[in-house]
Amino acid sequence: MTGLVLTGLMAYGCITLLNMQTKVTDAAKTVQSLQEQVEQLQEDNAALQYAIDNQDDPEVIEDIARSELGLVMPDEWIFYDGGD
Repeated sequence: MTGLVLTGLMAYGCITLLNMQTKVTDAAKTVQSLQEQVEQLQEDNAALQYAIDNQDDPEVIEDIARSELGLVMPDEWIFYDGGD
């Protein structure tokens, strides 16, 4: 009888341990994902801060005009690749 109780307690302990391991693994994945998001936001913030700090630089103005507004220089031709 004692052996049966001990076996039951060991089985319960193993199940609980596996459940906790799954939770730890999920939490680690969440932490990794959030760290990647933080890094991306830090890069975005650095780029925006650079644009703010250099807002009078003609190259920065041109880059923003091209990338954000889709503007081109007079007599400039833009060719778009139709993709694959």
